[in-house]
Amino acid sequence: MSKNTDRRIIIVSDGTGETAAQMTKAAMVQFSNHDVFFTRYKNVRNEAQIEAICEDAAVNKDLLIYTLVSPALRAFLITKAREKSIPCVDLLGPALAGLAAYFGYEAKMIPGLLHDVNEEYFRRIEAMEYTIAHDDGRNLVGLEKADLVILGISRTSKTPLSMYLSHQAWRVANIPLIKGFEVPKEVFEIDQRRVIGLTIDPDNLATIRRARLERLGQDKGGEYADPDKVNEEIEYANIVFRRNRRWPVFNVTGKALEETASEIIKLMASRRLLPPNSMEAPMPTTPNSSFSK
Repeated sequence: MSKNTDRRIIIVSDGTGETAAQMTKAAMVQFSNHDVFFTRYKNVRNEAQIEAICEDAAVNKDLLIYTLVSPALRAFLITKAREKSIPCVDLLGPALAGLAAYFGYEAKMIPGLLHDVNEEYFRRIEAMEYTIAHDDGRNLVGLEKADLVILGISRTSKTPLSMYLSHQAWRVANIPLIKGFEVPKEVFEIDQRRVIGLTIDPDNLATIRRARLERLGQDKGGEYADPDKVNEEIEYANIVFRRNRRWPVFNVTGKALEETASEIIKLMASRRLLPPNSMEAPMPTTPNSSFSK
């Protein structure tokens, strides 16, 4: 190995070290003449770990790049690095100091918070992807993984309610109730405590359907918005719900998504069926969100 490539950078972090690694690699693009090897030490939380890392780095005077929240640990690392003539770069300390001066108060100094934030973010993304894939009964595979399964006839807010909850890390599947078709057998094979129904006042539903047809430029006199047809569909849904009394039914008439979501979350919380990292109270959204599907 040639001298100009025999270099190593040691990443030291009290979290995953991913931030430090990505920042270092971005900077290394400007030094393309060198092939650098990386070693990453994660979850460094005490002086004994830092002392061992410095012993390792001292052999070939490797560069230490660190992101440590604790001022005491940063000071200890700097002291040990100076004792052993190890070059080092503090990526986080100056940023914390600058932010503290700007905001007028000290940082929390809790290691690993970014990892927790990232974990929450990815759980939400996974929930949203699941919910989209299981919208309107299009996919019944993996139904047992749903945190919530919503049943209801057309335009009872199934999709918007599902998406609203998915933004709070709920994996939601919604399935339409259609007169003349049986409820899919997969629904009865999962935890029945996770199944709920949606209903709505017939006049309100007819109004919503007529408005939808008008937006689509279609004839408002068809069966879809006909009051008799609407009553038949609602009665069919009521029959299904009466047959399956374990499924709680929520009336969405005149309610915003936030209100219905709050009622559902409270029920699921009482059953201890909240998904990991979900919020027991719905996050605020715009006030004009009471649309229906």
